[in-house]
Amino acid sequence: MSREGFEHLPWMTYEEGLEKAEAENKILILMLTVSWCRFCQEMEKQTFGDPRVQNALKEHFVLCQVDADRNPDLDQQFNMGGWPSIAFISPNEDLIAGDTYLSPEELLPLLPQIWSFYQRNKEELKRGESFTKMVKEQPLATGPIEETLGKELVESVTASMLDKFDHSYGGWGEGQKFPHTESLDFAMIQYSKTGDPRMREVVTLTLDSMIEGGIHDAIDGGFFRFSKTRDWRVPNFEKVLDNNAQRLRCLIEAWQLFEKPSYKKAAEGVIRWMTETMLDPTTGSFFGSQRDDPEYYILGPEERKNAPKPTIDRTVYTNWNAMAVNALFKASVALDRPELSKIAENCLNFLLKELYSEKEGMYHYWDGTYHLPGLLTDQAYCIQALVQASQFLGNADLLLPAERLGEILVETHRSPSGGFFDHSAVIRNRGNSPRRNRSILENSVLAEALTRLAVLSRREEFRELALEIIQSFAGDHKQYGYFVAGFARAVDLILYPPLVVTIVGDRESASAKKLRIAAQKNYIPSRIVQMLDPKFDPILLSRSGLQSSEKARAYLSLERQTLGVYEDPTELVNKMKEVERERGDQ
Repeated sequence: MSREGFEHLPWMTYEEGLEKAEAENKILILMLTVSWCRFCQEMEKQTFGDPRVQNALKEHFVLCQVDADRNPDLDQQFNMGGWPSIAFISPNEDLIAGDTYLSPEELLPLLPQIWSFYQRNKEELKRGESFTKMVKEQPLATGPIEETLGKELVESVTASMLDKFDHSYGGWGEGQKFPHTESLDFAMIQYSKTGDPRMREVVTLTLDSMIEGGIHDAIDGGFFRFSKTRDWRVPNFEKVLDNNAQRLRCLIEAWQLFEKPSYKKAAEGVIRWMTETMLDPTTGSFFGSQRDDPEYYILGPEERKNAPKPTIDRTVYTNWNAMAVNALFKASVALDRPELSKIAENCLNFLLKELYSEKEGMYHYWDGTYHLPGLLTDQAYCIQALVQASQFLGNADLLLPAERLGEILVETHRSPSGGFFDHSAVIRNRGNSPRRNRSILENSVLAEALTRLAVLSRREEFRELALEIIQSFAGDHKQYGYFVAGFARAVDLILYPPLVVTIVGDRESASAKKLRIAAQKNYIPSRIVQMLDPKFDPILLSRSGLQSSEKARAYLSLERQTLGVYEDPTELVNKMKEVERERGDQ
């Protein structure tokens, strides 16, 4: 959020605020905001702009404002459940108290209470972590993953999803409702394997209700962030890139699995919003978000044509762009739109050129230059995007930066108890090391990406890291229910070995491209596709043990068994479907 309009407020950066709080024995008030949230702007103006509040803050408090999108480490640590979030923090970075939106009348009586509590409990705050909400460190589980988790996790998440599912409108929750795309992804995987009609209902009822509801912008395309009501009718009107990229991927896979035209149409609407509104033609990357503007979105199609569009936050976020790359590659094949592959490739090239360092990995955001290295979320989603791009473009060279990112994480983020911390040990150039946590969501994304990278790079150590991640969270999953569907998906991939298609030949040849597209056309979630060109990939080809020939050939394998060799794309697809059916019947 811009500070220019509020120069009368003594806002500081997080680092400046902590330094002042420590020097003057004051409490730091951290306001977490996002650019697209009108309630953040309202609270800044109406609450912190109130003379009574400003006067009450002078003696014991220091004001700090942080953009949550640009500082996800602080957002993860101090977010109170939405934006704006207000965190009262000691000079030692202990959370004293927190809340979301507060009016002047609500904030004023809290200030003396919080100061009094802090004065009485300084030592307790230093010793304890009673206010943190992150996953506590667990000893690393030992033994085979089948023993520590097995199919118990899949069954547990499935039971939780069905128990909490809204059979009237789809989704989960009685009030505010988010789509929870990870849960929908997991349900599709289970349906494809078992044919369970309950899993089909989870996906189709949710997507159908969303598409027909107010959360879907059928005019400009895309989806608003969440619905205020159970029936998806009353949205918060902001649009954010990460939400839409994840929903696009979900819609594409639902279209592949169920072939419902409404899913294809909604997916094309998301693509239209991304490419016409959010794509930066100069860099080839995508902007971050479009602001909440109810007055604009209640207009009809003709009225919107001439109305000024809601403001766009032009910040380029690495993790969100990686999600967009992932979704667009899937869409390019599923929708027969090869131009989307080029858009995805251009975006990925920008990330690698401007936000990637072989020493520090991915930086978090770009606003004309790069900022904030060392966040797990950027490394995890970029490994995922590079693995995806390698499969869709047939370019094994894209595995090299993915492998380097994995190596950097081992060097800088690895937790002694297993898994990976949310950021590197020193992230903000301060003397003391900030508290580090392990996010089960981002570790799950990383585990799945590393599992696929291990197959493509023929480097078993990446699979071992994925197993370590899974085992390190083995004791935590039950308390989260369906919220850890992404974790269950990663576990399922490891327990359910991938169906691997290795195409050997000239990667630019028409025959190789046809095989590559055919192999990725249908919904097979465990599928991994690799293109090995003898001219460009001699090392990987020698590791594979496969032979090249004049015409491109596809080798289909499962675990250590070759199931067939194919030159005809149709025969390859038919065999892949047959294998998946047989696996589902077992």
